[in-house]
Order: sequence, then structure tokens, then C-alpha cells
Amino acid sequence: MLSKSQKKLIASMGQKKYRDLHGLFLAEGNKTVNEFISAGIVPHLLIVSDDWLPDNPELVPDNLIQVSRNELSSVSFQKTPKGVLALFPQFKYHLNNSAIQNKTVLILDGIQDPGNLGTIIRIADWFGIDQIVCSTDTADVYNPKVVQATMGAAVRVPVHYTDLPEFIVRYKNETQNPVYGTYPGFDNLYHSELSEGCLIIIGNEGNGIRPEVDQLVTERVTIPSYPGGGKTSESLNAGVATAIICSEFRRRLFMSNP
Repeated sequence: MLSKSQKKLIASMGQKKYRDLHGLFLAEGNKTVNEFISAGIVPHLLIVSDDWLPDNPELVPDNLIQVSRNELSSVSFQKTPKGVLALFPQFKYHLNNSAIQNKTVLILDGIQDPGNLGTIIRIADWFGIDQIVCSTDTADVYNPKVVQATMGAAVRVPVHYTDLPEFIVRYKNETQNPVYGTYPGFDNLYHSELSEGCLIIIGNEGNGIRPEVDQLVTERVTIPSYPGGGKTSESLNAGVATAIICSEFRRRLFMSNP
């Protein structure tokens, strides 16, 4: 059985201040938990239901706690618990500006929906983008909903939080790389010149890119709707837009380096 202190610790993972205080985050489900363990991250706490363990004998660390399905459900953050819940230590990353100058880097400006952030991290992982830089008001990467949406991709994609205007100004002073932003009514993404070494800014779901960041954008591009000029949805979900942009950047790279 779980102790009262363990239950309290798990429940506290729903709030950022306690995640940061303990230096931990929560993950649930086979795929997500296995991704972290396979990467060599030792769980602070690993809780499994008694009907889950026989099918997963490889996950038997010293700190495993076996509980009933009902007890696992009582501490789970999911409506339908997947049989395994773990607490892992938070990752410690350092943003090395010189190391990212020849890379494609995603910049997230005020992405507030945890599902969107998790999806974007997963998209970045798929397209080989291994650095994401966020504004300080972007959703917390250790939010349980974000962790769940990444499906373990967060273990391969460092996510940094910083003052974006300050970071972008420094980046532009140190490189001649373009800074891309997406807007309606500008150059068609598919006809624009794209660079591998760059920043790609994804704006807030409702308000787009904030003015102090917008003024630092050097290349404004549009994801065109079809048919051109026809009646369509007003905008794209932030995750969908990110996937389209990253796909086009990588398509160009494959074309130039088959």
C-alpha cells in the first residue's frame, strides 16, 4: 500500500511549485514510463497495479510499489489509468547559444495549452529538432498533461525557459541566421527560402506572436489555405501549424541533401 506521504507527494505533482520544490515530475502509461526508464532515468517512485506487473516483468527496480487497480486509480491523474505511474527527477539542461547556431530551433511564445506543448515537443522529436526555447509564460514542460502528450519525447528534446526578446536579440547579434514567424497574408511558406540554421517562432494560440518578439522576426511566412482565397477556418491549431512548418523545413533539407 501507498503511505500517506507518498500519496501526498503524487498529488502535489499537479502544481508547478511543488514539482519544482521536489525536483520531480509525474508520468503515466507504458509508453511514456518506458521511454524515460530506457533512457537511463531512474524513477524516484514506480507504482504498478497488481494486474499489470505480470505482463511487464522487465520493470522491476528496487523502489517498485505494487498496489491494487483501485488504489492506483485513486492517485492517478488520468480518467482511465494505464497500470503504471512513476515519479522521475526533473532534467537539468543548459542552453548553449553557440551550440544551436547551425540548428533549427523552435521558439514558443506563450503557448499555454498543455496538450499543444506536449504535441509540439513530440513533433520536434519526430523531425529531429532537439532544442525548444520557450517564453517564461509558456506551459510548464513538467505539467502531467504535457508529459502525457509528449509520449516520452521530452527525454530527447530539451525545453528551455527564458526571456525571449533578450534571447533573440543575443542570437541575432551572434549570427546572421533568419528568424521566422508565421502570419496571414505574407510570403507563401512553400515558395520562401528556408534556412536550416534558424529560429522558428510559434505564437500564442489566441494572440499570436507578442509585439516585442514580433519586431525581431526577419522572415514572415504564411501557411496557405486551399483553395486560395476560399472560405476556410480562421486559423490552425498551434500543434498542427508547427507540424506543417517543420515538415516543409525538413523536406527542403532532404531535397538539398538526398
